[in-house]
Amino acid sequence: MPSAQPASFSLPSADIASLQQAVLAWYDDNRRALPWRALPGERADPYRVWLSEVMLQQTTVATVRQRYARFLERWPAIHDLAAAPLDDVLHEWQGLGYYARARNLHKCAQAVASEHGGQFPPSLDALRALPGVGEYTAAAIASIAFALPAAPVDANVERVAARLAAIAEPLPAAKPLIRLAAVHLEPPERPGDWAQALMDLGSAICLPRTPQCLLCPARTHCRGHAQGIAETLPRKAAKKARPLRRGVVYWLERQDGAILLRQRAPKGMLGGLWEFPSAGWDTKTAAPAAPAIAALAATWTALNEPVRHGFTHYELELTVQRGSWSGSPPPDGTIWTLPSAFGDYALPTLMKKVAALVR
Repeated sequence: MPSAQPASFSLPSADIASLQQAVLAWYDDNRRALPWRALPGERADPYRVWLSEVMLQQTTVATVRQRYARFLERWPAIHDLAAAPLDDVLHEWQGLGYYARARNLHKCAQAVASEHGGQFPPSLDALRALPGVGEYTAAAIASIAFALPAAPVDANVERVAARLAAIAEPLPAAKPLIRLAAVHLEPPERPGDWAQALMDLGSAICLPRTPQCLLCPARTHCRGHAQGIAETLPRKAAKKARPLRRGVVYWLERQDGAILLRQRAPKGMLGGLWEFPSAGWDTKTAAPAAPAIAALAATWTALNEPVRHGFTHYELELTVQRGSWSGSPPPDGTIWTLPSAFGDYALPTLMKKVAALVR
């Protein structure tokens, strides 16, 4: 049993063992049936674990269920995904957000296929070295797929551990303490089941605002419950207001009704996705092309209502300029397509909002 633990959380070994036994017994009776989760007695498939963990970042289980099945049907093995064109992966990723994850997913598949013979390496350090695989994802794969002691901490585990240890330090400063508590609690056997048990416990019982403490198998060992502060944990520092960015998006229409699209640069915000040409909000990839786009119509008419969208670090407000094509050749990297064919291109949610407003 690891000895490192936060000063505010020290349970005798017998109590730790009792807690582990109670939580695992609850999990055995109440585990969620998820399409990427191995059945009892089965060995987890590292490819499926990895794919699900990447999809679940910043996305709900309900959303991922259907999308995961579609991904797996299209690319049932790591070699299939590695061989797929990036555009196809980005297109399939529509609606899941945070498109850098899709690009990293593709890079990681290629690395596993070319450098590891199509098999995920059964080592925490080797998993961390894969493209786009961070500390949590590496720990989840190591724990669930390879039964290694890695103590993955997602949002659910973070909440459960903070309450069990009564860690009152606000986030993000509390994260190291929560990590120590998670390591301290992890059993030497069934680490993958333990990790998934805490995830399920956080999803079904140890809820963010209304924890169901009377139903919790860990209640008698929970310091947060004993102190009457469970529902306040983990505490969060006050959020700073997100700054507002403004920009312009151009809806350029040809006589046959086709609309001008362009593909964004492979790296950066919404990298590799398609958009109606825009400028001002992302100067790294959009602003330099603005004069060339603006010159393609004799006049532009601004729609009265802007398009609003929230990103992680800022709010965005785009003014939609609508114009008819003057006949001048559009810049390289642009294409014409009818609105009925928009579904053939990986348009981010922001651009779908633009299309909905114009149409």
